[in-house]
Amino acid sequence: MRALQLHGDRDLRIDDIDAPPPPGPGEVQVRVRALALNYLDVWGFRGMAFAKRKMPQVVGVEASGEIVAVGEGVTRFSCGDPVVMYGAETCGHCKACREGRDNLCENVAGIMGFHIDGFARERVNRPERLVVPVPKGVSFEDAACAAIGFGTVQHMLFDNAKLEPGESILVHAGGSGIGTAAIKMAKAIGCTIYTTVGDDEKGEKARALGADHVINYRTERFEGEVRKLTKRKGVDVVFEHVGAETWNGSLLCLKRGGRLVTCGSTSGVSTTMNLMQLFQQQYRIFGSFGCSMRNIGESLDKMAGGMAPVIDAVFPLADFAEGLTRLESRKVFGKVVVTF
Repeated sequence: MRALQLHGDRDLRIDDIDAPPPPGPGEVQVRVRALALNYLDVWGFRGMAFAKRKMPQVVGVEASGEIVAVGEGVTRFSCGDPVVMYGAETCGHCKACREGRDNLCENVAGIMGFHIDGFARERVNRPERLVVPVPKGVSFEDAACAAIGFGTVQHMLFDNAKLEPGESILVHAGGSGIGTAAIKMAKAIGCTIYTTVGDDEKGEKARALGADHVINYRTERFEGEVRKLTKRKGVDVVFEHVGAETWNGSLLCLKRGGRLVTCGSTSGVSTTMNLMQLFQQQYRIFGSFGCSMRNIGESLDKMAGGMAPVIDAVFPLADFAEGLTRLESRKVFGKVVVTF
């Protein structure tokens, strides 16, 4: 079968590899139909974590497909069922896994496509417990965005930041895959949305999604604009995933007792911060990584209810590298998807 494998720094090749064996007890075999790209793929493409990898490695962390075979004891799925697969190899036995906090697994074997072989292959066997059914009416392309693009945002906004109807929120990088999802989810519960973008074209698209106030961070200091627009009160929640470049400005945008939730550091992993500001203003800061199986199901339900992900471009498998380059350039608005 075909698979997209990373052989070294920026060296992606479509290879013929052995097809998986029939699924074992408790396993299903999935025919991969669509793959959504993420910065995890970009980091892997650049050569991060090579020391932990056995090359060549199949890439891809977020995908959808359909069941083509089931192993002994599988009761939740049948051949032909559309599904989304969880993007990490969790143990299923530790306290976190038993409690449904899959992204806090104590014995995780790795992230698909980054530490271990991923989903960019025609067929893959997965444990039944790590597969989520896709509701009727949700396309493979949309479903491919559920495990990270929507699931990460669901976990950030509602499990961690506890975003409530009518609150105010600053969404950084409103044109990104998770930024567009955050705007849609916050708008759906009546929040006032402030967002940052890198150009005016993205700004207009963000407004069309539901952003109330758009700030071009290349021409304006976002923290000054947010303070001015909120009459110096600040916002209830900051949705942060840019990192060092925006961190302290993000804190300045919070009202007293406000919450900042972060899942990324694309502009740098280290920063300094004013600790007196932190405790005097009683900020609450949440680190957030990935999502739970429950969050994926919640995301798919939102898609089935009409909240479609924003998809910037769709590429065939042969053009996977072009899709990564587009994502890396930050010219995208929404998600980039690869189809098989």
